[in-house]
Amino acid sequence: MAERVLLIEDDQELGAQIVERLRRAGYEPTWWNRGRRVAPDELAGLALVILDLMLPDTYGMDILKHLRATSDVPVLVLSARNDTTDKVRALQLGADDYMTKPFWPEELIERVRARLRRPTLQRGDVIDLGPLRIDVATREVHVDDKPVELTRVEFDFLTALARRPGKAITRAWLVENVLDPSRDGTERTLDVHVSRLRKKLGGNLVETVWGIGYRLAVGREP
Repeated sequence: MAERVLLIEDDQELGAQIVERLRRAGYEPTWWNRGRRVAPDELAGLALVILDLMLPDTYGMDILKHLRATSDVPVLVLSARNDTTDKVRALQLGADDYMTKPFWPEELIERVRARLRRPTLQRGDVIDLGPLRIDVATREVHVDDKPVELTRVEFDFLTALARRPGKAITRAWLVENVLDPSRDGTERTLDVHVSRLRKKLGGNLVETVWGIGYRLAVGREP
């Protein structure tokens, strides 16, 4: 079965060329010509994302940040921005590779092949931290082996913290990357979700870091 590649590229001519090249190389491309976040159900079965940065509607770096909060799918950034600052920023956010435009199509295809030959980053679909177990693929949470039903926001918030156990995550980042962008997302709204999540989880798994945000207590170094 052909591996699925999501291309997010607004340039019509370039996008069509890349899609054709990917098909000829044996991949199954899906092409978006506008920027938007990738929903969890759209990630199922994806082998790779090729991501432009300067997109209509949503900046590519924001798409990358959201992807890394919820998924390990490899991301190859393809951008006309050739500043070192942009490259470093993208890699820090979790991009697996960065190519600048213009480029040779043959090189792009070989980079796709090279990326797909490597194992996925060892972040895993299952996160075990003390009494907490999160299955990112099935979106199931257990505490002390007991299932806990969470809303979409509660699950994404908990997973974001669990990716960095013991580290403080700012409220601003959580508001931007966890709350529903189509609704009124404020830090106060975030606090309400956290209050409900704490009641469901029990104990003191989610800690407040005053003046900064929140962190997950389990797995934190003393």
